Amino acid sequence: MRPSPSRAALILRLAIQDLWHDRQVSLCIAAALVAVIAPLLLLFGLKHGVVSQLQRELLDDPRNLEVRMLTSGSYDEAWLDDVRALPGVGFAIGLTRSLNTQADLLKDRRHFLKGVELVPSAIGDPLLADLSRYPQGSGVVLSEPAARRLDVAPGERLTLAASRRLEGQQERGRVEVEVIGVLDAARFPRPAAFIDLELLIELERFRDGHASPLLGVTSGAQRADYPLRYARARIFASEGEAVAGVVEQLEAQRIETASRLADIENVRAINRVLGLIFGVIALTALVGCLASMAGAFMANIDRKRREYAVLRLLGLKRPAVAAYVAVQVGLLSLIAFVAGLGLFALGAAVFNRALATSHLASGVVSHITAAHALIALALTLGVALLVAAIGVARAFSIQPAESLREA
Repeated sequence: MRPSPSRAALILRLAIQDLWHDRQVSLCIAAALVAVIAPLLLLFGLKHGVVSQLQRELLDDPRNLEVRMLTSGSYDEAWLDDVRALPGVGFAIGLTRSLNTQADLLKDRRHFLKGVELVPSAIGDPLLADLSRYPQGSGVVLSEPAARRLDVAPGERLTLAASRRLEGQQERGRVEVEVIGVLDAARFPRPAAFIDLELLIELERFRDGHASPLLGVTSGAQRADYPLRYARARIFASEGEAVAGVVEQLEAQRIETASRLADIENVRAINRVLGLIFGVIALTALVGCLASMAGAFMANIDRKRREYAVLRLLGLKRPAVAAYVAVQVGLLSLIAFVAGLGLFALGAAVFNRALATSHLASGVVSHITAAHALIALALTLGVALLVAAIGVARAFSIQPAESLREA
């Protein structure tokens, strides 16, 4: 039978007044629960914060998504399309022979770079994700070291030059390019220019002895059917979890690769180890908390056997007694959780400030999300429910007649 609203209000009022009357005992029970909740929240916050930071650093650096081909071959456009269609591949673009991926950049007589690395790029290139424009036509993106040495900024123009020897004659091709962006050194630390793939292919045609009106050279072969072949490709996985799959699929084609898969696996291993450590500690602490709270409530109920007997004598049935005990356990658990959450916030602030000033970590290293807090609250109430069940079983053994025998 469900208690009436007035009966429920009476039970709630009696439970609160009883807790306040024995506030020293109530405080001790709540403190025991806080002593478990606060350290567990802080430990989980550190685990989640550290692993999240490591994962964020990996994902924020697209170099960790790159799968580099170590060997050169001869691949056509169909092969490149097949690579783009592989599960887990987020970006792929062809590369010419290594000899043809270098050129000179000139601003004036005082600012020039020889043998700058040329990197083909296009829309979707993860390295250029922070920029608003991608290389197209004569537009190029310079790495910060290259831009610094050339003393150029976006909007300025440079001369891209390449040399060849044809029939004993030294020839030099030139094309004017516009700097449309500068890539941070953290993304690409070497002097380089990200250019349109068509421009890179044109440079290869020039070096292979073909005429190149684009580079201002009319001598050489006039073949219009220049065979388009790639020596390698720039390949990026769509996400960190996909790197292993991309490596496996390329190696199945007998293509040797290099990647930062080991770094990604290290983060996964750290996550697993920290998860295991936290799980064991949390389970041990929850069992200890359950035993401590159950013992405290059972002792408290035994201490108040006469009061419980009087309540039963006054008409409180077993459901009402169960609600009475559950309300007390629930209130103490909620108070303890709020206090534990406050202590966690204080401890997390201390950790974050201390580690940030010591340069051991950057950003927040201890934090939990709202979802984590709700899960912690659910676990706390779950433990409270078990304690209430034990306490109710103890209270049910008290008979109304006990109050008459002790009167």
